[in-house]
Amino acid sequence: MRVYDVAVEVLKRLTAAADKSIWITRVTNEALLARAAELDRMGPSADLPLFGIPFAVKDNIDVAAFPTTAACPEFAYMPKVDATVVRKLLDAGAMCVGKTNLDQFATGLNGTRSPYGAPRCVFNSGYISGGSSSGSAVAVASELVSFALGTDTAGSGRVPASFNNLVGLKPTKGLLSTTGVVPACRSLDCVSIFTKTISDARTVLNVAGGFDAVDVFSRRRPPSVVPIPKSFRFGVPQDGQLKFFGDGAAHDLYLASLQRLRAIGGEPVTIDYSPFDETALLLYGGAFVAERTAAVGAFLDANPGVGHPVVRRIVDTGKDFSARDAFIDSYRLAALRRRTDVTWEQVDLLALPTAGTIYTVDQMLADPITLNSNLGYYTNFVNLFDLSALAVPAGFRETGLPFGITFIAPAWHDEALCEFGLRYALPSTL
Repeated sequence: MRVYDVAVEVLKRLTAAADKSIWITRVTNEALLARAAELDRMGPSADLPLFGIPFAVKDNIDVAAFPTTAACPEFAYMPKVDATVVRKLLDAGAMCVGKTNLDQFATGLNGTRSPYGAPRCVFNSGYISGGSSSGSAVAVASELVSFALGTDTAGSGRVPASFNNLVGLKPTKGLLSTTGVVPACRSLDCVSIFTKTISDARTVLNVAGGFDAVDVFSRRRPPSVVPIPKSFRFGVPQDGQLKFFGDGAAHDLYLASLQRLRAIGGEPVTIDYSPFDETALLLYGGAFVAERTAAVGAFLDANPGVGHPVVRRIVDTGKDFSARDAFIDSYRLAALRRRTDVTWEQVDLLALPTAGTIYTVDQMLADPITLNSNLGYYTNFVNLFDLSALAVPAGFRETGLPFGITFIAPAWHDEALCEFGLRYALPSTL
């Protein structure tokens, strides 16, 4: 099939798509067809591992052909160059279809905090899509694109994957460049990847990853990392530390996931989840939230009345913390990390629910802070502890809503987690 034919099919699907909140800016028909024709003239080659593959980009990541809004129209600017990660994908032969919706300034895990609308779970439009990378997840789950880029600071690349039955790869910090990414918490931000299969996620990771000298938070990958062994130990929180927020079906699906892990050679190890939970609370409940204020606080201060009210409220809380508070919380984080050393001596990976439950849009709008916090119970600590994570589908509730599990390992285990995920995954996600 010609790439041109692929582009024609993509345009047909975009026109037919029911959820009009997925996109903030879409490629013009003419530009997509021109890109496809250009690729057809070049022809497939080993230098183009993503030849003709359509993808989407979260709208806090620069693409030179589109404005970057971060879901705030007053913030919008036109970038002169592509983000480093986007340029790598284009150079590999991929076709950018457009910029996707998000929780404004990547602040939220639910997908309802945008003036461009709230993308919905593809399995039930009454439910949230998850965020902040809402549009990216729904674009892939709706089969409008083959993969999409998101960002993940607190779980934004994992929660939407779970709610839309996708693979969500949250790489090690610094593995994918953040040059050209609007910061949320700059020292913690990661570019994430949404796909239908683990193999696709790994392919995109290998194309997009690599050291970027321009990005001061970019890091060089170590020469080798020990893979997860065939007989492995996986960490599971103590019973009293598991939270499903009244969602009994999610609890049952999690237990079924643990049984599958046993069946492929895993030995469960009960861990003390309290230091992970305490660290998760630091992200929004401590001085670390001031990094969001550092990112966009000046813009919001200069533009009264601009910004989603919940996002503005969160960003403003960063003003309540002093430099002294920041040091105290950094010491607290170091102490919590030390407490988890024993965990990593006992296990090869953690196996956690990606999210303990899913909410309707109405529920989320009625209680946006508490319910959003619930969604981050199993995700918020990961970047603070400099870990890698892979979210994968893990079955469906009787209501038809999906459930996901996340495998978490130390930094630089991204490839190892993908390889492990292939051992665990259901056939449709290989």
